[in-house]
Amino acid sequence: MPKTIKEERLRWVLPIYNKEIKLIDAVKVCPHSQRSIERWLSAYRKYGIEGLESKSTRPKTNPNETPIRIKERIIELRKETKLCAKKLKWKLEKENIVLHRNTIHKIIKKDGLTRKYRIRKLKYKYIKVSLTRGELVEIDVKYVPNLIENQ
Repeated sequence: MPKTIKEERLRWVLPIYNKEIKLIDAVKVCPHSQRSIERWLSAYRKYGIEGLESKSTRPKTNPNETPIRIKERIIELRKETKLCAKKLKWKLEKENIVLHRNTIHKIIKKDGLTRKYRIRKLKYKYIKVSLTRGELVEIDVKYVPNLIENQ
């Protein structure tokens, strides 16, 4: 059994590449779609075994990302004034830079410029009572109100 994704894809692509079986015949028994096998075959022909490695589908850029110049200005202001995100927003608006307070806070937080508030740990004091001999032993005594004779 193949251990990696690359080995699994190679298992299905090699017989087709070596012309041992046709693509249509492989699709009938393969759990993957025809389009996937075609894509893998094309990548194998172009790049070899490395072409079968799975690639990230994560976007490489974000069109709505805050420009670096503005991020640097926020960090610079924070280091100079130690102001919170809301007050930094007001300062930036005077410079004609309009950003939401949460965006400014995220930039500050990501750069590690937030204050670390420590949480005070509650300490409990247990008083240990010194005991003398016999204090740990509890003995109950029962008094019978009317004694019964001869029993």
